[in-house]
Amino acid sequence: MRLRALLETDALGLRLLGGQDELDRTVRGVMTTDLRDPSRYLSGGELVLTGLAWRRTPEDSEPFVRLIAGAGVAGLAAGEAELGAIPDDLVRACARHRLPLFAVNETVAFASITEYVVRQVSGERAGDLAAVVDRHRRLMTSGPTGGGPEVVLDLLGTDLDMRAWVLSPTGRRVAGAGEPLSAAAGAALAAEHLTATRGGRRAPHRVALGGTTYSLFPVRGPGRAAPPGGPARDVRESVLSDWLLAVEADAGEWGAPRLDLLQGVTQLIAVERDRRDAARTVRRRLAQEILELVQTGAPPAEIAARLRVAAPVLLPGQGAAPHWQIVVARVDWEGEGGAVEAGAVAQSLLEEILVDPAAAGMESGDRIAVAHTGGEAIALVPMPAPVPPAADAEGEDAGEGGTDPKAAEKAAEKAADAGLQADVLLAAVREPLAAGLADDGRLTLGVSAAVRSADGLRGALEEARHARRVAAARPGRVCAAGHHELASHVLLLPFVPDDVRRAFTARLLDPLRDYDRRHRAELVPTLESFLDCDGSWTRCAARLHLHVNTLRYRVGRIEQLTGRDLSRLEDKLDFFLALRMS
Repeated sequence: MRLRALLETDALGLRLLGGQDELDRTVRGVMTTDLRDPSRYLSGGELVLTGLAWRRTPEDSEPFVRLIAGAGVAGLAAGEAELGAIPDDLVRACARHRLPLFAVNETVAFASITEYVVRQVSGERAGDLAAVVDRHRRLMTSGPTGGGPEVVLDLLGTDLDMRAWVLSPTGRRVAGAGEPLSAAAGAALAAEHLTATRGGRRAPHRVALGGTTYSLFPVRGPGRAAPPGGPARDVRESVLSDWLLAVEADAGEWGAPRLDLLQGVTQLIAVERDRRDAARTVRRRLAQEILELVQTGAPPAEIAARLRVAAPVLLPGQGAAPHWQIVVARVDWEGEGGAVEAGAVAQSLLEEILVDPAAAGMESGDRIAVAHTGGEAIALVPMPAPVPPAADAEGEDAGEGGTDPKAAEKAAEKAADAGLQADVLLAAVREPLAAGLADDGRLTLGVSAAVRSADGLRGALEEARHARRVAAARPGRVCAAGHHELASHVLLLPFVPDDVRRAFTARLLDPLRDYDRRHRAELVPTLESFLDCDGSWTRCAARLHLHVNTLRYRVGRIEQLTGRDLSRLEDKLDFFLALRMS
């Protein structure tokens, strides 16, 4: 399409500020950016949309225009909402570089312009499929007549006989039409997609799963795609947050028009993704404000006031004040990964992890408020307060409100125990996340206990951070630890230096292992069972299907080989720790 067509479309509300002689330039795409130098993300022919947040002084306009003009963009459209009017220095810079400049009225959303350009460009490329693209565009619009991604995917099925689903990077179904995709299939497809993306393979990725072939298309927001032939963008910045479109078909058999159509559909879905992300801004800001108050030691009354504001946003309709849990996550990259904004990556990832894997739809994360500071993401998770049980018929032990205080306390403790559990959070998403992290990334996550008021948030934050450090001391690409583990001796084991660990276990266990290899005596399994049975001869003999005298002989041999006495608590504890660390 031509720039002139955009200017002639009244609904877009564009006003030409310069470049009258360049309006026959061809527009091949659209990009929204506020980067000072977005040139590495441009491939030529784009209409660049900007809110002017990059402009700090009048001297900033010249280098910005020079860079995007050098990248071969078709034109620049600047929003009036930030400064009220387009500054003269930007007008002059565009005139010097013969770059058409448009003003975008503050009443017009960039998303509307993006949708229009994507519709036109995709429609022209798809030829006889343009009518389908147009129907997609109409049904993607907001309001009561719109249908969002679900209806777009339904049209793919009815008009092109293709079943398709939009999946999160963890494999959760964001949108889909017709028969749902199983959770296992979604996780497997997400893992295949992330593996292919980290391996640098060109999309669409074709995957055979359970005898069915799927084609996987990345859904990337504006500015996320690397320009063809240009400098490669570090995929680690978005690999764990980008959605994907999974189509039950073999894209290897398609012609160019159909491939172009699917690329256009992913761009339309990306617009919906941007709208969803914009809706999360309020929740992110709430989390950030509360986190700053907690970390700076603000008075509990001030923190409680912010929690009262957050509660109805995150748990609408909840009468009583909720309990709160803190979840801390960190994504670390090896090698040159320090250049990646790890905190933002962890924030997007944690927002997805905290969604119930069985919850479909774009708005399933409305209860989640995640901030990021430094390299870590911190989630403030509300839980409905437990309903106090009623007192018994005689009213004994009941307060004035007719409830049993002891029972209410037990209910609160039960509710806290029923909150988020570290191992459960990662169980359903471990496979795809490990694929996205590949060989150079690592995710560690810590979960606090539930707290009932603002007074406990600082302790909960430290508890979650400490649990995350415990997880970081464990092997594996995806690790989590919860508050329950902080009250156990097991907490100490990951922090024992490797050389101390090896020396300690070798001194106690190597004599037994050597004896077992020579005589097949099974002294080590016997020792494990004996300790697990708390030193009970009868229970241990029954578990091992041995006579008690045989068990006594084996324990005696263990004591003889190691010089230890298994009737002493200190020696039992040493053996226990050696087995745990081995």
